Amino acid sequence: MNSADLGRRVGVPSTALFTDQYELTMVQAALKAGTAGRRSVFEAFTRRLPEGRRYGVVAGTGRVLDAVENFHFDDEMLAFLRDQNVVDAPTLDYLADFRFSGDIWGYPEGEVYFPGSPILRAEGSFAECVLLETVILSILNHDSAIAAAASRMSSAAGGRGLIEMGARRTHELSAVASARAAYIGGFDTTSDLAAGFRYNIPTVGTSAHAFTLLHDSERDAFRAQVDSLGRDTTLLVDTYDVTAAVRTAVEVAGTELGAVRIDSGDLLLVAHRVRQQLDELGATDTKIVVTSDLDEYAIASLAAAPVDAYGVGTQLVTGSGQPTCSMVYKLVARASSADPADPLRPVAKKSLGAKTSIGGRKWAARRLDEDGVAEAEVIGTGPVPPELAGRQLLVELVRGGEVVAREPLDAARERHIAARAGLPMSAMQLSRGEPVLPTEYV
Repeated sequence: MNSADLGRRVGVPSTALFTDQYELTMVQAALKAGTAGRRSVFEAFTRRLPEGRRYGVVAGTGRVLDAVENFHFDDEMLAFLRDQNVVDAPTLDYLADFRFSGDIWGYPEGEVYFPGSPILRAEGSFAECVLLETVILSILNHDSAIAAAASRMSSAAGGRGLIEMGARRTHELSAVASARAAYIGGFDTTSDLAAGFRYNIPTVGTSAHAFTLLHDSERDAFRAQVDSLGRDTTLLVDTYDVTAAVRTAVEVAGTELGAVRIDSGDLLLVAHRVRQQLDELGATDTKIVVTSDLDEYAIASLAAAPVDAYGVGTQLVTGSGQPTCSMVYKLVARASSADPADPLRPVAKKSLGAKTSIGGRKWAARRLDEDGVAEAEVIGTGPVPPELAGRQLLVELVRGGEVVAREPLDAARERHIAARAGLPMSAMQLSRGEPVLPTEYV
């Protein structure tokens, strides 16, 4: 594998303070009590899918691996913790030498998941596993929400092109993570150059309304763009009058014009009119790109329109109304010491309401029906049934503190296409419904 396939390893600051204070104070108390080194198992999972969603999409795993590698406390951080009296001196000594040395298993990136799925499992001492809680959840909750929205939009698009263009609608660093997650979920390109630089996602972009308004006429603007970017460029045709703009665009670029973009109005009606006009002008190969606050429902409503690609911003980077997956990270098993021979005991929170969890170190497998279509997510804590042994979902990500599962982003993207294709057809419905697979505990 060429290292370029993994994207550029951009230097990032330590992730150690991307956490909540109580992670550190728990470590302090556990160190004093002599329990910090107890062998422990934590699992990340969600108790339910966002309302109406049929499946979830695992995204952010690669970023989690980067975060774990970069989770260390430098002198300035330690001074901050000391000056703010966050933790005591023995805890500062522990943190000064901290590096995660345990193991992490999880669903591979791009896989689908359901309520209760053990999406990620961290094993090590209590102290080192609990310190990772917040940063792991921060990444998985955000990226998986974006990937799920992207997957629904990709399904609705039916093979037409999808452009991620939400950078101006979210935090600048979230924009990069969103572009990455959207690519896993089925988007083809991004407008965000930082995402292209870091993750090798194809980037696209031509011009905005400001470029047309800059010039004395629309013709002058189109001529300037074509002279600079070539006839295969995409011209924005709804600054003034769409019909006049399309005519001018073809006059300037010729019938080799790459595409026109429509960013306002009744997109269904305008797209049909523009397609007819382009064909009448001889520009039969010129594509139509539509933008304008699209979501999966708007994309689905344009299925009958002569549209070649969709550009999506706000609704994508906000998870199309579901900006988090509500994943949690819970201690599910622990030993009485650090001794590997000391058996793990299942532990679980007992709670009224819906905040219960199931103890025990879990495995997960997906059972298929006789046609090879997924029919259940099976989760257990004991031996894996022989018939499910070849269908297990968790893979090794980190061994002894070392990352062992980095892969190109395209691998996660292709995995998601295959995983989604293996679900029942009802998974593609945009109407509200229950998870498409039941979760069975054995």
